[in-house]
Amino acid sequence: MLLLLLLPLAPLFLRPPGAGGAQTPNATSEGCQIIHPPWEGGIRYRGLTRDQVKAINFLPVDYEIEYVCRGEREVVGPKVRKCLANGSWTDMDTPSRCVNRTPHSERRAVYIGALFPMSGGWPGGQACQPAVEMALEDVNSRRDILPDYELKLIHHDSKCDPGQATKYLYELLYNDPIKIILMPGCSSVSTLVAEAARMWNLIVLSYGSSSPALSNRQRFPTFFRTHPSATLHNPTRVKLFEKWGWKKIATIQQTTEVFTSTLDDLEERVKEAGIEITFRQSFFSDPAVPVKNLKRQDARIIVGLFYETEARKVFCEVYKERLFGKKYVWFLIGWYADNWFKIYDPSINCTVDEMTEAVEGHITTEIVMLNPANTRSISNMTSQEFVEKLTKRLKRHPEETGGFQEAPLAYDAIWALALALNKTSGGGGHSGVRLEDFNYNNQTITDQIYRAMNSSSFEGVSGHVVFDASGSRMAWTLIEQLQGGSYKKIGYYDSTKDDLSWSKTDKWIGGSPPADQTLVIKTFRFLSQKLFISVSVLSSLGIVLAVVCLSFNIYNSHVRYIQNSQPNLNNLTAVGCSLALAAVFPLGLDGYHIGRNQFPFVCQARLWLLGLGFSLGYGSMFTKIWWVHTVFTKKEEKKEWRKTLEPWKLYATVGLLVGMDVLTLAIWQIVDPLHRTIETFAKEEPKEDIDVSILPQLEHCSSRKMNTWLGIFYGYKGLLLLLGIFLAYETKSVSTEKINDHRAVGMAIYNVAVLCLITAPVTMILSSQQDAAFAFASLAIVFSSYITLVVLFVPKMRRLITRGEWQSEAQDTMKTGSSTNNNEEEKSRLLEKENRELEKIIAEKEERVSELRHQLQSRQQLRSRRHPPTPPDPSGGLPRGPPEPPDRLSCDGSRVHLLYK
Repeated sequence: MLLLLLLPLAPLFLRPPGAGGAQTPNATSEGCQIIHPPWEGGIRYRGLTRDQVKAINFLPVDYEIEYVCRGEREVVGPKVRKCLANGSWTDMDTPSRCVNRTPHSERRAVYIGALFPMSGGWPGGQACQPAVEMALEDVNSRRDILPDYELKLIHHDSKCDPGQATKYLYELLYNDPIKIILMPGCSSVSTLVAEAARMWNLIVLSYGSSSPALSNRQRFPTFFRTHPSATLHNPTRVKLFEKWGWKKIATIQQTTEVFTSTLDDLEERVKEAGIEITFRQSFFSDPAVPVKNLKRQDARIIVGLFYETEARKVFCEVYKERLFGKKYVWFLIGWYADNWFKIYDPSINCTVDEMTEAVEGHITTEIVMLNPANTRSISNMTSQEFVEKLTKRLKRHPEETGGFQEAPLAYDAIWALALALNKTSGGGGHSGVRLEDFNYNNQTITDQIYRAMNSSSFEGVSGHVVFDASGSRMAWTLIEQLQGGSYKKIGYYDSTKDDLSWSKTDKWIGGSPPADQTLVIKTFRFLSQKLFISVSVLSSLGIVLAVVCLSFNIYNSHVRYIQNSQPNLNNLTAVGCSLALAAVFPLGLDGYHIGRNQFPFVCQARLWLLGLGFSLGYGSMFTKIWWVHTVFTKKEEKKEWRKTLEPWKLYATVGLLVGMDVLTLAIWQIVDPLHRTIETFAKEEPKEDIDVSILPQLEHCSSRKMNTWLGIFYGYKGLLLLLGIFLAYETKSVSTEKINDHRAVGMAIYNVAVLCLITAPVTMILSSQQDAAFAFASLAIVFSSYITLVVLFVPKMRRLITRGEWQSEAQDTMKTGSSTNNNEEEKSRLLEKENRELEKIIAEKEERVSELRHQLQSRQQLRSRRHPPTPPDPSGGLPRGPPEPPDRLSCDGSRVHLLYK
């Protein structure tokens, strides 16, 4: 029950300055503090007695109070205030006053020229004209709005026909009185009026025009409308796209101006929101091909812009193409009939059940033309009170009256005009202009009305009234979803406040909103762990074998047989094999074991271990075979080279090869370092019936100019391998004591070269198959390393173990019989030694024989002077005279025999 409480006047004299509504009470969580009424007025409290009001200090949130005045006075300013959640009352910046009523006879008339379509394509004037008349009555009864003026209406029936409207526009302009504003309906009529109005300095305010073309400010500079543009659906659509996380949409439209301009506006808005229109299809009368294209292009979120008759054609094709269900969402216009998909249409060949199945779950957006909230507007009426009041004024049932839905827009149009004129004339307490001074040449008053209209913002029966930069009304949008064959409200959207009111009643066939595209799950192809572990075990065993061989070689370095194999080069070979085998581990590491930040270091480790391992292992063997070929293929005059071998030259050759690799790798790493790259493969469909696709990816070590570096590296190494094969072949029959294992080195070079020359191109071809590429590369490293170690070191181990040659170097000269190659070398060495010793002995004997001959000759001459010659002794003594010289020398072993004649 409402009680009118006129509070005593005595306390009013004691209230502080600014009372009467101008003060702002402190915010409190208890509600709003009770405020004082205006002078000569009171406050009407809902459901409270006088004593209850005196006993409380705060009123609850959403509580409304109404100002009333005594006697013949009336309220100027806000008549109703509402308690807000922040503890303040509404419109506290505008005071409310009680002033004496002004007789209507003393108020000056301001005329409005209106065109109402009472018939034609849209007979909206049937309900809009009564709504405008009702608004004029309410405005003229208010003394706080245009207190010195009275709004009057002059109208004609345009029949929604531009030709008819031209006739009446001429009458309105050329017949007195002067009209301060024009109010047309219908988009075609509004287009005509708005284009002509600027020539007469007239503001145009339409209540029933939705064409997006009217938003063109250059073409229609003085046009406003309380009917939102058809593009107002687009902010709501964008908001829903963002709510459900959709970034890709598709559109299909009928080729008409209104839908084309609406879609152009949507394209700009979604671009600003970071949403992409991936496919845009259009049709004139047959939508079959565009619908097939949407299916082919995997469109999921589809906005459809077409009239109701074409909508049935579209969804018949949608059913045929199966472009509906849990994977798809359609957005349609909300002004179709509720049962539009059930209406019989001879132009389609789909049944009602098929159409019902195809349209299930689609979303519609519709302009809210009546405030859904039961709050009071600036006219002190709620939306329901407005409908009841308007229904009483109509001559027919609302469903049979044209423009009944748009009537709240027409009602609020008068209020927007009244507030703008009130602001222009200074009715809000500001200095203004005299509205009666307006004429069609007075652009100053027109500009002021334009600015006042452009800044309009109030609560009307249709909702919050505000105009955008193009003069179009910003209004709420109703969002509905077809659930079980009927439309259900699921939310409202206020684009002016970016406020989405959601009822959480949306339902989805799949249980949740679908994805805007096939969900692509990126999965990396990792190396088989079984393969990696197996090869790692082999590599580890190979490293152990290399360490054993290295230890054996170092321990037995004093043995002549080991010394004659250039053990230091063999040691480098063992180290190189160890590094190459160690490269298998980083070669098998991928995203399964390491993060993306560690990947570049792993790439560099692969490159350096393989490069240095090859240079040391293969380079030391290549050096041996190169020296053998160089020495034993020289001409006869170079034979002296075979007798001497300077080890530093061998080490320098290996160092040169390693240095070239280090320099190349360093430049590569500095100039164009290796990094992690991703190779993407074709999408794969999972076996389960889910809306996802698998996108396989593979990690690689690469650089910007990878092919150039590989060409340099592989070219240089390839030449070494080919040259090594050639040298090994050329020296296969050479025997030398200086490098006694060069034939084993040649065999190792054969195996390494063949494996490398085959594996390198194969791994490049199989780079997209991680298991095969790793298997080829790693096993080639393992096998070549194993073969090299076994061929070079196992025969030496066997010889020393079976023959015990590590015990004493002296025994090395006493052993006979070995393998064919080593036995021949040993025999050759022994023969050369014996020949040198014999030559020395012969030289010493010849010198001794020469001395003896000289002594004999001297003694013989001395005796001949002392004693004459005597005859021979018959008893067989020595012959007289000097002895004859030896006839010849004979060498038998280490003894020398002097033979005489």
